Amino acid sequence: MPTQALFGQLLLGLINGAFYALLSLGLSVIFGLLNIINFTHGAQYMMGAFVAYFLLQWAGLGYWWALVVAPLVVGLFGVVLERTMLQRLYRLDHLYGLLLTFGFALIIQGLFRHQYGSSGLPYSIPSQLAGGHNLGFMFLPNYRAWVVVFSLVVCLGTWYVIERTRLCFYLRAATENPTLTQAFGINVPRMITLTYGFGVGLAALAGVLAAPIYQVNPLMGADLIIVVFAVVVIGGMGSIMGSIITGFTLGVVEGLTKVFYPEASNTVIFVIMALVLLVKPAGLFGRAN
Repeated sequence: MPTQALFGQLLLGLINGAFYALLSLGLSVIFGLLNIINFTHGAQYMMGAFVAYFLLQWAGLGYWWALVVAPLVVGLFGVVLERTMLQRLYRLDHLYGLLLTFGFALIIQGLFRHQYGSSGLPYSIPSQLAGGHNLGFMFLPNYRAWVVVFSLVVCLGTWYVIERTRLCFYLRAATENPTLTQAFGINVPRMITLTYGFGVGLAALAGVLAAPIYQVNPLMGADLIIVVFAVVVIGGMGSIMGSIITGFTLGVVEGLTKVFYPEASNTVIFVIMALVLLVKPAGLFGRAN
């Protein structure tokens, strides 16, 4: 097998892994505090790409502005959703939150598909990241290298803020004993709302990064979210570092599978999920209840 093809698939796996890691990280942040399985995550990922497209078409704001504005806009949408709908379900079974967010995902995707079809809208790579470098053994596109590096920086930055700062203790206290935490002057409902908005913003950020690669499509998150949920389960529900490591690793595994055994490339992640659940039901980095 040509070395260039092997490294090309490895790069493709790293790119997919970057999106898996960002999206599963957002899911883990939301589940870790709210205990809500956010099935709207794929639709919010798609919304991030569309906000980037609208900013370019309507306001003339390009890619770099979209990296900042799109997560804020979609995150604000998430805040409204949490305030008006999700906060009513926190004391109920997880299934109610899953059904509500699944319904919203179908509504959002249906509205965008009705308005823009399903063929996809082009979104150009920023001129600063156009082209690439010939490394000898492969050609490395600048934009794809940027996606991998930037995603890794965002993931590790999120992990540090949540796990290595005082915010970590506030979040855990709010999760385990919200009444006592609020007695110490911490606004628990606001913290929960902002946490959900932040997790949604990570999905929107991934959508902006994906727009120049996969185009802007109303269904771009529909299939991806199933894989991302498998990544979260393998890494461990609510585990921040588990989502990051598992996301990048499974992206590479999937890419290499396309080289050595293409027939299994669409199912390898789900096979790994089944094996992990048989051996360690809480996930590789999860904690058993």
